[in-house]
Amino acid sequence: MKDWIEKINAKIDELLEQKWMKKLRISGSVTWNLFLLFLVFALVGTVFVGSVGAGYFASLVKEEPLRSKQELRDQIFSYEETSEIYFANDIYIGKLRTDLDRRETSLSNVAPEVVNAVLATEDEYFREHNGIVPKAVIRGLLQDVTNSATQTGGSTLTQQLIKNQVLTNEVSYERKAKEILLAMRLEHFMTKEEILEAYLNIIPYGRNSSGRNIAGVETAAEGIFGVKAKELSLPQAAYIAGIPQAPFAYTPFTNTGELKSEEALKPGIDRMKTVLYRMKEAGYIDDAQYNEALNYDIAADFRGPEMRAEDRYPWLTYELEARAKDIIAEKLAKDDGIDPERLKSEKKLKDKYTILADRDVRSKGYRIYSTINKDMYDAMQKAAKDFQYYGHTYTGKGKDPVTGEEIDIEMPVQVGSILIENTTGRILSFVGGRDFKTTQVNHATQAYRSNGSTMKPLLVYGPAIEYGVIGAGSPLVDVKFSIGSWSPSNYITSDERGLIPAREALADSQNISALRLYNDIISRRPADLLVKMGFSKLHPDDFTNLATGIGALSEGTTVEENTNAFATFANGGQFIDAYMIDRIEDQEGNIVYQHEVEPVQVFSPETSYIVTDMLRDVLTKGTGTMARNTLKFSSDFAAKTGTSQEYKDVWLVGYNPNVSLGVWMGYDQPRTLYAFNNTYLQPSVRVNKLWGTLMNAVYDADPQLIDPPTSFKAPKNVVTASFCGISGMAPSAACASAGLVRSDLFNAKVFLPSQPDDSLASSSVVTIKGKTYNALPNTPAEFVKAGGAGINQDFIKRMLGRLGGNPASLLPKNSTLSNSSVSAVDFPADGSPPAAVSASVNGSTLSWSESSNDVVGYRIYNVTNGGNTLVTSVLESTQSITVASGQAYVVVAVDITGLTSPHSNVVSTGGSENEPDPEENDQEPIPPTTPPTNGNGNGNGSGSNGNGSNNGDGSGNNGNGSNNGDGSGNNGNGSNNGNGSGSNGDGSDNPGDGTNGGDNGNTTTPTETSRR
Repeated sequence: MKDWIEKINAKIDELLEQKWMKKLRISGSVTWNLFLLFLVFALVGTVFVGSVGAGYFASLVKEEPLRSKQELRDQIFSYEETSEIYFANDIYIGKLRTDLDRRETSLSNVAPEVVNAVLATEDEYFREHNGIVPKAVIRGLLQDVTNSATQTGGSTLTQQLIKNQVLTNEVSYERKAKEILLAMRLEHFMTKEEILEAYLNIIPYGRNSSGRNIAGVETAAEGIFGVKAKELSLPQAAYIAGIPQAPFAYTPFTNTGELKSEEALKPGIDRMKTVLYRMKEAGYIDDAQYNEALNYDIAADFRGPEMRAEDRYPWLTYELEARAKDIIAEKLAKDDGIDPERLKSEKKLKDKYTILADRDVRSKGYRIYSTINKDMYDAMQKAAKDFQYYGHTYTGKGKDPVTGEEIDIEMPVQVGSILIENTTGRILSFVGGRDFKTTQVNHATQAYRSNGSTMKPLLVYGPAIEYGVIGAGSPLVDVKFSIGSWSPSNYITSDERGLIPAREALADSQNISALRLYNDIISRRPADLLVKMGFSKLHPDDFTNLATGIGALSEGTTVEENTNAFATFANGGQFIDAYMIDRIEDQEGNIVYQHEVEPVQVFSPETSYIVTDMLRDVLTKGTGTMARNTLKFSSDFAAKTGTSQEYKDVWLVGYNPNVSLGVWMGYDQPRTLYAFNNTYLQPSVRVNKLWGTLMNAVYDADPQLIDPPTSFKAPKNVVTASFCGISGMAPSAACASAGLVRSDLFNAKVFLPSQPDDSLASSSVVTIKGKTYNALPNTPAEFVKAGGAGINQDFIKRMLGRLGGNPASLLPKNSTLSNSSVSAVDFPADGSPPAAVSASVNGSTLSWSESSNDVVGYRIYNVTNGGNTLVTSVLESTQSITVASGQAYVVVAVDITGLTSPHSNVVSTGGSENEPDPEENDQEPIPPTTPPTNGNGNGNGSGSNGNGSNNGDGSGNNGNGSNNGDGSGNNGNGSNNGNGSGSNGDGSDNPGDGTNGGDNGNTTTPTETSRR
């Protein structure tokens, strides 16, 4: 510097020697000195300002930690990515709900036009600078200091990347200083291609055609134009490149996914033209390309509205999201060294990891692969939507979720159904409800309800067979009992079938026999088996409450749990927990979670087959015949129906070797379904039809899976053995003589009837009101059935057990084990003569009315011309005979002790009717009454030869109920305009079949009761 100044001074001295300089010497000297002074001040000022600036810059970044290379790279590449869900076979469903949609891509999968458009618009010196452009920084600083209206911006792509991924959007000098420092540092840690790729994946692009916020060029390309980023054309690339300057002004869609108006689209299109101009100026495109792109109708490329996954498949999307969160929560807990089982019992711990899992599931770009078969799922949704017989939709009051005001809300009958593949546990399909807008509860997986009589195979019959207590046909006691104020009954409250085969009791869903059997095994805690089969909300009372045996759970169970448990029988006794998520992968395709099947042996294969064989009867001759009749194909199905108290829930769960399908119907706020039956059919008929309809729907989607060519095969230890039908023990001579030997399936490993039958002893019997009693010594011989057998009193006590009951009900006439020559007990005669009957004649038919309840038969006398000749004696069940014409007759009733009634009135087949002699009979004349004939009709039903009337209950031997009532077959009663009953009886007219007593017993339990 000194030498330089000296040279300048010498040069100046030389100039001063010139003549023309002499005049300027004085003024020039002054000017020069002033220049030197200014130069000194300028240099000092520059150093001072630079020092101050550097100090200020240092003060702004002094709190910024010194990040390592790996730390900085990790932060740059840790951008959020939207998780996606898939059907089985990797069929794409859509994205999970999130605040921001983003899907990562690589630079090689981005069209070059996009890269060129971004560089021309956002960072023209990207390839040359080292993170910042000084003149751009100074320009931006001056614009800020002067508060200029023109803000050209000064951030490079590197700076924008730092701002979005490491820092915040805070407007301050401190943030800007850190941004500059970190941008320069990042340029040393990442290549230009890595920086550019990261930028293209994180930058926001407004909204897509679903109305969601989007970020990343791949998401923008698909969401705006419906193409991949590598497929974008020049105009499309320019449009997308222009959006980040003002994302929500330039995006073509509203927050609801609708295309903006032409006027609202103009700013975005103008911005596209600006990008194209800059591309031309930068040399990326020529004039021809520019003009062609400028005139391109970009609005024609905007995709139409796209429904979100939660809009197209709301039940499925929410269910997969919830299950994924549970899986990730357990994974996070395990990663932290915490036993995932603790999450089931420690609420705070579960809440913590659920929050963490929710964040991960929404933002880590997981790919969640489900087990749901798309074709089956779509088919089930359509079948459920089109079903016409759900029941009445009520209107109630509720609150608007937005305004809080009281509004009218619809309360329809809801439905829940699920289809499970037995051997794997895969949930193939489900129906979550009627309308997601009405309620978001998934009735297949989240609604806990009483499972009614579908509980019986799981908790009563299955365990009883497993314990070796019964075989498939072992006799059960269907005799009423009471515990305190609780008096359970069957579907028809008057129905007591006495001793009844277990197979029949299950097929017809008899409540009383099931409860008695459960009482015999409850001390073994069979409800522990429910825990093994996935029942998740059992309370302590559920293990000891007798009513649990018919579905009276404290909290209930879901369709998934109930159906999954039935699949245990299909799997040879192995419970395989049902699942809906097969695997979860991260963004790189690494498997984060893979479901593993872990079978649990609950029942033996022998028990499973025997229960399955019994449940086949439900569909062939029990409470599920309507479901079988609805099917369009034939398969080896087993099933069980169920109904809770007052028809608040109706169920049907059925399975074949491949799949299990469960169906439930009911109101969200429990109320009876037994209404508007003329329109919607009986509740049990509705669920039968719905089960068959849904099964047909999935059959159409995959016939080979739904209708396998195989059938259930009996294990070698399942054998057919003979036994005495009323005791279940090895047949005795007395049992064989009485014709009561039966045969059915047994598990030879745990129980075969080997102990000789001890139930019968030789006895003479009589029949009264359809029940058999021991004859007394003074019972007239003509009414005694000789060679009969009586049941031992010890056997009676053993069968009735601690619950007790009327011994006379053990062998009622309608029991399939009844036999006219077998008696259970002595009849309690009252010791008084029976009352006189009233006789009448119609042509050659003599009829009479009933007498007292201890009558065993009637004697008919010919009293023509004062005679008194015994014509015949008939049993008490007979109340008419054919007699000769032109004769006079009287009828006398005879009771079990031999006492007789006074003569009836005298009747003549000639057509006249004579009154009895009051003095001779020592009583007032008995006025004639109209006798019944082979069946009393009293209601919208008719017996054979008997007509019902007056809207009452039709009943009668061999009577068929009709006209607004499901009638009955043999010995059936049409009752209460409801389901009729009877052995193999089919109902008719509205609303549908009442088969074998229906599936609904009016039972009252201490909590909630099951029906069939």
